[in-house]
Order: sequence, then C-alpha cells, then structure tokens
Amino acid sequence: MKNVLKIVWKVTKWALVLFFGISILSVIVFRWVPFYTTPMVIIRSIKEKFDKKPVPIRKEWVSIDKISPNLQLAVFCSEDQQFFTHHGFNFDAIKDAWKHDEHSKKIRGASTISQQAARCAFLTTHRSWVRKGFEVYFTGLMELCWSKKRIMEVYLNVIEFGKGIFGAEAAAEFYYHKHAKDLTRQEAAALASILPDPLKWSPVNPGPYVAERQAWILGQMDHYGTLDLNNPPK
Repeated sequence: MKNVLKIVWKVTKWALVLFFGISILSVIVFRWVPFYTTPMVIIRSIKEKFDKKPVPIRKEWVSIDKISPNLQLAVFCSEDQQFFTHHGFNFDAIKDAWKHDEHSKKIRGASTISQQAARCAFLTTHRSWVRKGFEVYFTGLMELCWSKKRIMEVYLNVIEFGKGIFGAEAAAEFYYHKHAKDLTRQEAAALASILPDPLKWSPVNPGPYVAERQAWILGQMDHYGTLDLNNPPK
C-alpha cells in the first residue's frame, strides 16, 4: 500500500510540475506570439463535425492597431469599465452577481475582460467549478505577465462573435464586409452588444433587447469619448 501511495504521489507531483511549467511558459510566450487557434476553436470544429453540420471557422489574427478604437471602446463600455483599475477580477461585480443569482433563475455574469480573454484563449466555455478554477489561475498569470493593452488585443482576437466567427477581423468581414480597423461607432456598439450570447444574437438583425443594449453602449461611448490603451482612463 505504501508503495502504491508513493507512486501516486510521484506521478501527481510530476504532473503538477509539468502543468505549472507548461502553463507559465505558455503565458510568457503568448505575451508576444499571436493565438492562431484556441481550445475553443478546436472544440467548436470537432462538435460541428460530429453533429454533421459543418460551419466554416472564420478567424484571422490582427494586431491591436488594426482594430478600430471604436470597438476597443465599445467592449470596454459594455463588458468591463473597471478594466484598467482591477487586477483581473471585479469583486464588487462578483458579489452583486452572487446576490442576484440567489434569487433569480437567470445567471448574471461578472467576468472581466481579463477573465474572458483567459477563458477563450486557454480554456473552453463549458461551465464548471474546475474550469472556473483554471480561469482564475490563467487570469492571474495574464495580469502578472501581460500589459492591459496585450490583454485587450488577445481578447478582441479570440472572443466569439457568432457561429464559427472568432475575433474582430472575422466579425467585421462577416457582418459588415470590411476590416476591423474600419468599424464605425454604431457597428462597434452592435458587435459589443451581442457578446453575452453571440450564438443567439445578431448585430445586423437585432431584436429589441440587443437594440437597447446597442443604444446604451453608444451612450457610454459618448460619455468616454475615446479610449487610448497607452493612456487609459483612471
């Protein structure tokens, strides 16, 4: 029995060393290297093949300077207005969401842009406490190793904007037949408005709720005016 426990401990120890080594190295490397694919893209592709409903994957990495400042501002306003002041987690939003979920069947999200970037870049969207734990871990690593500008760049390149549509460039080309750098404020707000449920909502054929979200986001964008990632708002 002791020998078995020793073997189990040895395997566990080396598995942990391997996991932490690979994950830390990956986050350091991806501080500069583009994400040409992600676990979520791979899983979506496999699922579509098994369902015999293949959907072409649209994904093209572009640098942050080729993504319209309008879209950068729109996602900042819609997803995480504390992005530049927190260290990966908005604890006030988490507390509010926890209280809301206790009395409602509809779950309210409290993920920051950093958390969403970690989830989409390194993990999947499958809901579980295990995945949430890994999300916290990768979010902390990213905040430690990456700048906010890099986190925003990765986020805008890996986030899902529709079925088979990943990243700002693919979304701009699919919905508006233009490059991400040319998105208008209205188009950027429309894209940001569908992020809570991109597989269900459309930026070009919005229902009343999505249209209302778009209008609210535009109002917030007018309030902030512009967003300079090199000199972010305090």
